[in-house]
Amino acid sequence: MKILSPVLLFVAVFCLAAFTSNAPSSYKIGDTATDFKLKSVDGKMYSMADYKNAKGYIVVFTCNHCPFAVKYEDRINDLAKKYKSKGYILLAINPNDPAVQPEDSFELMKVRAKEKGFAFPYLFDEGQKIYPQYGATKTPHAFLLDKNRVVKYIGAIDDNVDSATDVKEKYLENAIAALEKGETPSPELTKAIGCTIKTKK
Repeated sequence: MKILSPVLLFVAVFCLAAFTSNAPSSYKIGDTATDFKLKSVDGKMYSMADYKNAKGYIVVFTCNHCPFAVKYEDRINDLAKKYKSKGYILLAINPNDPAVQPEDSFELMKVRAKEKGFAFPYLFDEGQKIYPQYGATKTPHAFLLDKNRVVKYIGAIDDNVDSATDVKEKYLENAIAALEKGETPSPELTKAIGCTIKTKK
């Protein structure tokens, strides 16, 4: 059996350490998400703790510029309106670095929210600290949490990016319906389809 030279061993250990240290943590089904406090386009700070009587939380990572996110704007707005009365709070978070994608600046977030009449807090992940905790990789990327912030569903909002009228599977809404019945969502995980999150290399 060959023994690695000290130099090769050092390189191997260094590479492994670099890989593991840079790998973002991400929530899995059943994990408890930590709360956050982020600024919204109305100038106020929001967190899940603000909603004492919430039955659950719909956290959607989205943004201004991404064509996929734009196609889902109205659907996200409709979800916020529909489920607020049922006790589910939708919080949308822009995870992009505006230095990389200027269209996703906080000032332009305010413009977009006003133009579209967003019925939910549109939050800015300043310093990009929150999206890596969740493991969000796309815009849009949805996470459903129960009232105790336990992650119940992760993935796409539905199965048709291009047409809301042609959706066959409403993944997120079906997950909420399961949560209402005390059942496990099926599926619990789907693949988020969208733009990559913009960050400095």
